[in-house]
Amino acid sequence: SRSSLTCKAAAQDPLLLRVARGEEAERTPVWLMRQAGRYMAEFRAYSDKYPFRMRSETPDIATELSLQPWRAFKPDGVIFFSDILTPLPALGIVFDVIKGKGPRIDSPIRSMEQVKGLRPLDDPLTSLPFVHEILSSLRKEVDGQATLLGFVGTPWTLAAYAVEGKADRDCKQTKMIMFNNPALLHALLEHLTAALITYVGYQIEAGAQVVQLFDSWAHHLSPEQFAEFSLPYANRITEAVRAKYPHVPIIFHANGGT
Repeated sequence: SRSSLTCKAAAQDPLLLRVARGEEAERTPVWLMRQAGRYMAEFRAYSDKYPFRMRSETPDIATELSLQPWRAFKPDGVIFFSDILTPLPALGIVFDVIKGKGPRIDSPIRSMEQVKGLRPLDDPLTSLPFVHEILSSLRKEVDGQATLLGFVGTPWTLAAYAVEGKADRDCKQTKMIMFNNPALLHALLEHLTAALITYVGYQIEAGAQVVQLFDSWAHHLSPEQFAEFSLPYANRITEAVRAKYPHVPIIFHANGGT
């Protein structure tokens, strides 16, 4: 029957994908959400040899780093080796990752002129070609034995990084703009939201079967601030992606929310 064929096809999909779609399954899936191999000696050997952006933007290296923990432990999900800041240079926000210190943005976004000068993410295949190559290679390598996960940061988290220029436990500069010039922050969030909608779709077209949306800096916001500066923009991403790719589940994680 038609229903039995549908069930059979679904059963052939990897476990994590089926569970993320809300289907009943034989067990709970297990996966590591980001940079799954960072505790492994072979993973750290690459960290000692190559800077972060080289590792994450060189397809052969990023593919290998994504596969190491899957080969070793066979979790139900394979997360591609990348960073939430990866799309920023395509918009004109250049960053680097300094070992032992974390991300650094030399020209933080703190004026409306800077926001207006940001580029749209019109052609990610040209501006971020390595992302497509990494994900498509991983999809072939995994070959249905696990779920391939893409991921992005939320507009709020990327905006906070872009304004602070680094990880800051107080978000002082961002909070100052939030209180004194909220229109500037909303303009930056609008630009990032449009870019991230495109970026998520790009990851899906490249092979991501599930996409994780990380609000890493949600804990810096009060409930009222979260309702104004984070959640509406995250919701716009999920709504736009679901409208175009209804078959692709989205996992939302807000730091401090669990």
